[in-house]
Amino acid sequence: MKYLPLLVVLACGGSQASSVDTPTATPRTPYEVASGDLQAAIAGPHRTEDERARDRFRKPAETLEHFGVRPDMTVLEIWPGGGWYTKILAPYLRDQGRLIAANMDPEDDTFRGEFARNYLALLDSAPELYDRVERRVLWPGKLLDGVPDQSVDFALSPRNTHNWIRNEGHSAADYFAAVFRVLKPDGTFGVIQHRAPEGTEHGEDGTIGYLTESVVIRLAEAAGFELAERSELHANEADTHDHPNGVWSLPPALRGGDENREHFVAIGESDRMTLTFRRPAPRHRVRAPDEARARSTRKRTPRPSPETYLFLAGGGRRLLEAHPRLRVIHEARQMHPALERLLALGHHAEIRDDRRQHAIGE
Repeated sequence: MKYLPLLVVLACGGSQASSVDTPTATPRTPYEVASGDLQAAIAGPHRTEDERARDRFRKPAETLEHFGVRPDMTVLEIWPGGGWYTKILAPYLRDQGRLIAANMDPEDDTFRGEFARNYLALLDSAPELYDRVERRVLWPGKLLDGVPDQSVDFALSPRNTHNWIRNEGHSAADYFAAVFRVLKPDGTFGVIQHRAPEGTEHGEDGTIGYLTESVVIRLAEAAGFELAERSELHANEADTHDHPNGVWSLPPALRGGDENREHFVAIGESDRMTLTFRRPAPRHRVRAPDEARARSTRKRTPRPSPETYLFLAGGGRRLLEAHPRLRVIHEARQMHPALERLLALGHHAEIRDDRRQHAIGE
């Protein structure tokens, strides 16, 4: 029993020390930003003054309106960096739409992995804004895993393509193909990229940050996209494209430090292309119910020979050259119904095979 008072004193002393040493945390006031309101998202208190200062170059409202982004869409933001667009898109889409952020790999042990981890910390910092942002990765071997095929309405890639080309181990072709896979038919892909005039040295390898439009268009078309629109929304005629540190001579990087700083600040951010690509939808004609019933009772005519159908369905002269049984003619005695349907789709050719003549033209 003689040890009990000592034990009691020690226990009380420990309790008092704990209450003195523990700091009192000040609760953070949650941000209040109306969902579905683009201007409210841009003007929200969650955006920093530095971020607002870039609005005059990046033009967020005009850009998202140009690309046709609506608050009920599923949007894929690619390589969001520090979250400049995320801070606008997340509250804008929060209630009615979906935002999928496809970032660099946070498990990467380079500075890019650190960028990705900092971005995840941003999302965790304000759950009232970012808790519904879906986190995915676009990285070698992790090509939008978890994003279903044909599930996205619009994808946005601001100033990323040069990094996909110039960084070892990355494949711009793979990244464009991954975006194509997840876009819905008729879905659109908005690419904003530092622009070099055609013929610029290093305008195709990404080492100066600038790319020619033709390089980006080739990458997109190789993935299956169609170029839907070019815009001069982010053009900057003051940018001469020939700076000592490439595009990084200009704001916001200003990599040259104080050397010619005022000159580069006066130029502003880079001259940029603004390209809209579309994933083509399958082309087919929907028949009215009466037409469908009439078709079901109609006597079916034989299909053209396989060689003939292959050429017509492809609609290209290369197939004619590949199939010596097919040759061009100038007159035809019979128009096969199947060829009439192909004609309605815009094919143009006049051909015959060894057994039957068919014609199709404008």
